[in-house]
Amino acid sequence: MLDRRREHRGRTYLGGQIAFNNRWCTIDCLVRNVSQGGARLEFPLPVLVPSELDLIIPAKGYSRRVRVIWKHANTLGVAFTDTNTGTVVPIELARQIRKLKAERDRLAQQIKDLSESPI
Repeated sequence: MLDRRREHRGRTYLGGQIAFNNRWCTIDCLVRNVSQGGARLEFPLPVLVPSELDLIIPAKGYSRRVRVIWKHANTLGVAFTDTNTGTVVPIELARQIRKLKAERDRLAQQIKDLSESPI
């Protein structure tokens, strides 16, 4: 098999989780190898996931945004899309932040609509 990686991936056996759909959907996985640029993830069964998602590795203490590069049965190859060194953000906190941002945007739009309406 041709290895096209730019950097070496160290073997790992870490419990992880992928999250998508604004972190409302999560699936447990096993992180089999990881490098500066990406990782290989294994699942108990084949999975159907979007092309971009969040990878959470609690043992390493981080969460990273990833893009799916390849799929094979129950294995995914992913590349990190952010330059963040990553910190774990609890899913409930991420959901609350997204909810508050949506509320802020809704209120900003409401203010804009009210200020534009004739009296």
